[in-house]
Amino acid sequence: MGRFDGKVAFITGAARGQGRSHAVRLAGEGADVIAVDRCADIPTVAYDLATPADLAETVRLVQAHGRRVVAAPVDVRDADALDGALRAGVAELGGLDVVLANAGIGLMDRAADPRQAFRDQLDVNLVGVWNTVQAAAPVLIEQGRGGAIVLTSSVFGLTGRGGSGRGGDDGYVASKHGVVGLMRTFATWLAPHGIRVNSVHPSGVATPMVLNPAVEALFGGDITELAKPTDDVANLLDVMLVEPEDISAAVAFLASDEARYITGVALPVDAGMLVR
Repeated sequence: MGRFDGKVAFITGAARGQGRSHAVRLAGEGADVIAVDRCADIPTVAYDLATPADLAETVRLVQAHGRRVVAAPVDVRDADALDGALRAGVAELGGLDVVLANAGIGLMDRAADPRQAFRDQLDVNLVGVWNTVQAAAPVLIEQGRGGAIVLTSSVFGLTGRGGSGRGGDDGYVASKHGVVGLMRTFATWLAPHGIRVNSVHPSGVATPMVLNPAVEALFGGDITELAKPTDDVANLLDVMLVEPEDISAAVAFLASDEARYITGVALPVDAGMLVR
């Protein structure tokens, strides 16, 4: 018996990286999956975003575990499209139990308008999380059987590091701090319905958000081959990047019945970065 047998998980940003890892982990433990991702670039972002082919690969990997999956190309900034995709998935799969508001963007193009870069960070990383929970919460409440929501923030949502005065950098830090505020107010709002809400806070993760030419240019080389830096992104443990599966393990725990009395918690998975 898997921890998520008979359950359905709604995952945003599911086409690759942490989102794909979460989908595969929960499917491997019995969950059916509703997977959404924008599957198109955003002009202010410095690296390529996921593609329809990436989302199709997530579908294949979930199905390889013998689980059902409903996938759709949806931008989390589009509340109506997000709501429609969720409800279509719930109608096909028969319910909703776990919500992973994971979609997010990272490094912004230094040539982009800083005001637009700031807004795009907030719109994807914060408004997108709000849209996701606003779409899912009514379904969970109506079902009357509780549920678990995990919001993806960042270590930079729990520290003053990470900003630079640039629109993209400051927008990232502000949005990730904002996710903590949403997590806490959602936990309070939804507790009477038996719905738990927590957030997870990774340090650098070995995904395309970090492993790309724009980040290499910023650090002056392949980040996985650099000597351990002493600046804002240094971990305490001797690892440069954690793996997406490390975040998925924490997410799966928070979403499972093993964490049935854990709500309102901001959980770092950061190799000790925040201890520094």
